[in-house]
Amino acid sequence: MKQKKPNILFIMTDQLRGDCLGIAGHPDVKTPYLDTLAAKGVLFSNAYSACPSCIPARAALHTGMLPEHHRRVGYQDGIAWRYEHTLAGELSRAGYYTQCVGKMHVHPLRNYLGFHNVELHDGYLHYARYGSVPYRESQHVADDYYYWLKEQKGISADPMESGLDCNSWVARPFPYEEKYHPTNWVTDRSIDFLRRRDPDQPFFLMASYLRPHPPFDAPAYYFDLYKDKKLTPPYVGDWEDTKLLKERGRIFDSLTGPEDEELIRQAQIGYYACITHLDHQIGRLLMALTEHELQNDTMIFFTADHGEELCDHHHFRKSLPYQGSIHIPLIISGNPELTGFAPHSVCDEVTELCDIMPTLLDIAGADIPDRVDGKSLLAFADGEGREYLHGEHSYGELSNHYIVTKKDKFCWFSTSGTEHYFVLEEDPHELHDRIEDPACRERIAYLRNCLIRELTGRPEGFTDGTSLIAGREYPVYLAEK
Repeated sequence: MKQKKPNILFIMTDQLRGDCLGIAGHPDVKTPYLDTLAAKGVLFSNAYSACPSCIPARAALHTGMLPEHHRRVGYQDGIAWRYEHTLAGELSRAGYYTQCVGKMHVHPLRNYLGFHNVELHDGYLHYARYGSVPYRESQHVADDYYYWLKEQKGISADPMESGLDCNSWVARPFPYEEKYHPTNWVTDRSIDFLRRRDPDQPFFLMASYLRPHPPFDAPAYYFDLYKDKKLTPPYVGDWEDTKLLKERGRIFDSLTGPEDEELIRQAQIGYYACITHLDHQIGRLLMALTEHELQNDTMIFFTADHGEELCDHHHFRKSLPYQGSIHIPLIISGNPELTGFAPHSVCDEVTELCDIMPTLLDIAGADIPDRVDGKSLLAFADGEGREYLHGEHSYGELSNHYIVTKKDKFCWFSTSGTEHYFVLEEDPHELHDRIEDPACRERIAYLRNCLIRELTGRPEGFTDGTSLIAGREYPVYLAEK
C-alpha cells in the first residue's frame, strides 16, 4: 500500500548550542551523522529559542505559540499543561500514529499531550523527586528509563551515583556500560518502535534526547576523543566584568562557569563528549530507517530546546539572551519536493521553535490552528521569513528580553535596565558591546522601539509606549487573559 503522507522523525535534543555542529563550523566538536543529515537537507543558521529553558521552550514546540501566548515566560515546574491544541494531538487527528521516546518535561509527568504513547525519561527533575508530589508523580514511579535501569542493573532508580548533578559543570564518564546510558536507551526504544509500527499508517516519532544537558557523563570512549585535544577557550567580551563569577565561580551548580581554568576545560570535554555520543546514537537511528526501508518515506527534523553558555561571558546553563543560550541547531532533511529546499542548502531566515508545529502540519497536509504564532518553514524557501524575533526570560536579577535579526541583536535586562547591542554579522561571539557606539545609535533606537512595541499592553508594565521601564515584577507564568 502506497502511503499518501510522509512519516516524520523528529529528533529533539536538550541544551545543544547552535554552533556545536561540525557543519556549522565548530572548531572542536565532531558530529558526522548530523553533518550528513544537514548535507542531505537544509540547515537553518538563524534558529532561536524565544524563551531559552526547558519548560517554556518545549511549550513553544508543542503549541506553536510564542511565550506571551503559551504564558510560560520562565522556568517553573508543577504548572499543569492545558492547551487547546498540541503538535502530537493535531498530527494524531491527521491520521498519524504518534510516539514520543525520552524527555517531555510537562506536568503531570505522564501527560501525553496528544501522543498515542510515551516512553518517558525526563532526566533528573528535583521537583518530581522530593517534596509533596503524589506517589504517581514521583520520577521513581513515572520515569520509564529509571524503571528499566533498575530491572537491568538491579540498582536503585538513580543514575546519579557518579556524583554529578543535573545542572553542574562537573564532568566524568558514565559509570556503567555504554548500553545502559540514557542516550542509548532513547535510540534503542526508538528503533524498537520502528519494528512495532503499523506499516500501513504514517508515524510521527519524537526521539527526545536529554543530552548534552548535564550531567556531562558520556561513556569514556567519547571523553577520550577530546581529553588530549587543544580546545578553543570560551568567548569573553571586552564589555563584561567578573563580579558574578567571583561570587559564584566556586559553586558547582551555578549561574556561572567555574573560575578554575582546568575545570572549564573539563566542562568543555564533558559537553563535547556528550554531543559526539549523541551524534553516534542518532547515526544508529538513521541507519535503522534504512534497514526498515523507510529512508525515502520519512521527513527528518533535528533541533534543540535551547543552548548552553558553557562559560562564554563567564556564564553557565541557559536563560540568558546571549548566543550560547538562545541560538539552536535546526535541520530538515528529506524529500526536497516537500520542503522546497535543495540538498546541502542553508537558510538564514530568523526561525524559532514555534515554527516547528506549523511546518510539520504543513507537511502532513493538516490544518494549522488559528492560535499558532509560528510560520511554516516551507514558506521560508521563498524568502517569506520574519524581520526579527522577540525573546524573553524571567530570571530574577538577570531577567531579560531581546530582539534578534539576521545581522544584529538588542538586549534589555528588565530588572537593572542594562542594555547591550551586538552586530552579529561582524561579531558572532558577542565580544564587543556597541550600545554606546554613536554610529549605531539610529539602529539601536529602531530595535529598542521594536521591543517597546512587543511589550506594549503586557501586564508587567515594561513600557509606557515610548520607553522601557526597568524594575517591574516579572512572573515566570503569565495569567490567562
